[in-house]
Amino acid sequence: MKTYFPTANIGIMAEGWSRFALRFSDYYDSLPVESIWVPPRLRNREWMFIPWGGAPPIRHTSFPDKTALHTFLRTRSPHSCFHSTAYYQEPSRRKMVEKGWLGADLIFDLDGDHLPGVSDNDFPLMMETIQGQAWRLWNEFLEPEFGFKEEHVQTTFSGHRGFHIHIRDPKSMHLDSNARREIVNYIRGEGIDIQSTIHAKSGWGNRALDGIDSTLEKLSKLSSPGKEKTSTSKELHNILTTRANSPNVSLRSTSISSILELSELAQSPDRIDRLKDNPELMVFGEKCTPIFWELVKGDSSVVMGTAGETDEVVTVDTKRVIRWVGSLHGKSGMRVTEFPLSRLDPDCSNPFDPLSEAVVFRGEPLRVNVVVDDAVARINDESLEINAGDQIEVSESMAMFLCLKGWANLSS
Repeated sequence: MKTYFPTANIGIMAEGWSRFALRFSDYYDSLPVESIWVPPRLRNREWMFIPWGGAPPIRHTSFPDKTALHTFLRTRSPHSCFHSTAYYQEPSRRKMVEKGWLGADLIFDLDGDHLPGVSDNDFPLMMETIQGQAWRLWNEFLEPEFGFKEEHVQTTFSGHRGFHIHIRDPKSMHLDSNARREIVNYIRGEGIDIQSTIHAKSGWGNRALDGIDSTLEKLSKLSSPGKEKTSTSKELHNILTTRANSPNVSLRSTSISSILELSELAQSPDRIDRLKDNPELMVFGEKCTPIFWELVKGDSSVVMGTAGETDEVVTVDTKRVIRWVGSLHGKSGMRVTEFPLSRLDPDCSNPFDPLSEAVVFRGEPLRVNVVVDDAVARINDESLEINAGDQIEVSESMAMFLCLKGWANLSS
């Protein structure tokens, strides 16, 4: 899909979000109808649109074909566009019970703001981390352990903070919410007795062994003062508090002081040898041993959020909506972009780069006033480290990103 270049007179027409709304309108006007991607069974999908300016969402909408969708987009130019993951007999009915549910895609939504130890304020690092998690979800769970095939998969960048893996396998289309929740719980390690899996030849057995070594390495970093100790203790604390919110997890403490206590105990080679010989032993005591195993589980599992957060809900809820591929994200200005599954692998020869390949606008530079501290951003080859009070000139796409995220305002 092409990058959209500017018209000459837009700069004097609007300020703030209204300026960006006009640019979204330019984008949708520029799309040839034949280039628009639509989900399978278009007629059976419900659509939802969020207008600009805080108006209520437009719901219970359906389209018979691409032309009707294209006309709507050119007329309304919405802030955000979604379609249902489900198929309905009558998708435009206002009551869910009257729509006639026929099945639903299986969607995995990985969002970077749920990652322990990673901040949205360092946006490039967050995107790099969540891309690795998304690839791990496919490479370690969905393909080898659940048997899903690449031919049934669509991989997309969400347009903002994460990635979506759409699975349209006929065998999974009629899974109910309970079955989908079981998949999520397995991926998150819920109900997994990790000590008993260590010597088993299984996916979680291998992950447990790797997690032990990784966790011990992180704990060893806490013995030396400095920035690494501070960042590592924060990372482990975030993992532990996330795990503590999981069902059936009971810990006597999740404090940093307890993690530091565990790190001191983990310096004993004798304890580590006994741990690996017999994982059932309480080698770190009654308080710290459960902490250690939850850290291992948190290190080994793909982060999909704690119960009730967005990621899990998208997978489990069979009547959810998901961002439409090809639309613009109203909180970043970037495009929801499809790409080959193989390019999700951050270590492949040509990994997908959302911060350049999903960028649409390349208009005249704009001046912005920064309103947040300690933020890091990158759009294309333009990288910034910014703080509140900075007044800078940036590319149009960077200005749109900063302003729509709430990190900056346009200068008057």
